[in-house]
Amino acid sequence: MANLESQSELHADSPSPALTLPVKLAYGAGDFGAGLTSQFLAFFLLIFLIDVAGMRPVVAGSVLALGKIWDAVNDPLVGVLSDRTKTRWGRRYPWMFLTAIPFGLSYFLIWIAPFSEDTSSAAKFWYYVVVTTIFQVFFTTTNLPYTTLTAEMTGDYDERTELTSFRLAFSVAGGVAILIAAGIFGQLIADDTRRYAVLGLLGGAISIASIYWCIFGTYGYMDQKAKAAGRSLNAIADIQNESFLQQFRVVASNRPFLFVVGIYLFSWLALQITAAVIPFYAKFWMGVDENLVALIVQGTAIVMMFVCAALSKRIGKKNLYFLGSGVWILVQIALFFLQPGQTTILYGLCILASFGVATAYIVPWSILPDVIELDELNTGCRREGTFYAFMTLLQKIGLAVGIFLVGAALEASGFVKEAAQQPESALNAIRFFMGPVPLVLVICGVVLIYFYPITREAHAEIMLKLAERKRLEAKPLEETPQ
Repeated sequence: MANLESQSELHADSPSPALTLPVKLAYGAGDFGAGLTSQFLAFFLLIFLIDVAGMRPVVAGSVLALGKIWDAVNDPLVGVLSDRTKTRWGRRYPWMFLTAIPFGLSYFLIWIAPFSEDTSSAAKFWYYVVVTTIFQVFFTTTNLPYTTLTAEMTGDYDERTELTSFRLAFSVAGGVAILIAAGIFGQLIADDTRRYAVLGLLGGAISIASIYWCIFGTYGYMDQKAKAAGRSLNAIADIQNESFLQQFRVVASNRPFLFVVGIYLFSWLALQITAAVIPFYAKFWMGVDENLVALIVQGTAIVMMFVCAALSKRIGKKNLYFLGSGVWILVQIALFFLQPGQTTILYGLCILASFGVATAYIVPWSILPDVIELDELNTGCRREGTFYAFMTLLQKIGLAVGIFLVGAALEASGFVKEAAQQPESALNAIRFFMGPVPLVLVICGVVLIYFYPITREAHAEIMLKLAERKRLEAKPLEETPQ
């Protein structure tokens, strides 16, 4: 029966310490670096590779895409291994602690241009493929174990949405912070190569610090929670004998998870395409500062995260997604028809867009733990790492595909990197990727969320059944004579 007892993870029905504000802040801080690095890559990697590294748009757009071949193996592998890790500090924290510094260092290496005038285009291309791939590996080894903590810190339906709000608010705040820094250093450092290197160093250092804040700020809570439940931080379902292929089959057969995958992929891809094209849209179509446009969207989204969390408690996660996506769809239509000189309208649309952005961040991540509990109910196993691995992989795929599509579109449309005024074909391509393309993706997400089956009531029923199973498993132990 001891083995049966070990098959239960940390759940909200066990007595546990309260989730205090300092713990929530520390937990949220863990995504500050991931948000900072992801957003800066989304907004500036393409334009950096074109302007500073001197690469053609379609070649620059391919840099991240090649690394996804390895990520398809790396991310699920890290998920499985983190599930199976057993140390005195638990399963997740050693991964975060040991790989935080390589994460920050590899990020810095992306933003340097160690080339001479004689360096070949192929050498530049492969340098950035290698360093971005290494960075994505360490992104996984830190961020994936971190994100699984959502499912382990609480089992409460609404509390998870609140935790997700803190996490994603910090994620967006990281993006905002680096955008502000980019604006400041843009005034202080005229040389593009040096400016990006400084921003890369700053971003890497801050990312490392934020991960350690999360570790030291949440470990005590998790340790107390485990002790209060009479378990260790290594409590884990007995999945050690399952092969990777077996785990993949289990995950792929989880119908609600497939909905989550689709919802997240469409939402995230829409976000990344928009982020990649914003600098070009702002600079070449609207004639405004691209940093300011990105800053308005991301900055307002921080506040909207908590608005979304409050709305979710009142109207539910599905209705929140409908509402946020509806606003987002209207904004994308308006951005396509917006004309140069309508700057005030642009900034207003950016504020409205932040509500849709916040919704696209929060809803998929907040419903994922519910899917994990359904899997536990059906199989008796906990696979947080495996499920979150696929979400992390989708996050990277969305970023890579978004940048690739925008780069390819710029190349095909005749974009001229040295020109201040772009040809009409390039401007039309920029507008097309700013409006209709994200619009279609968001609509696909809305269709999928409509059919998503786990409601608040369904989740409550899942948790009751899990609690009853635990009670029945523990009862024979209680009745055994000492």
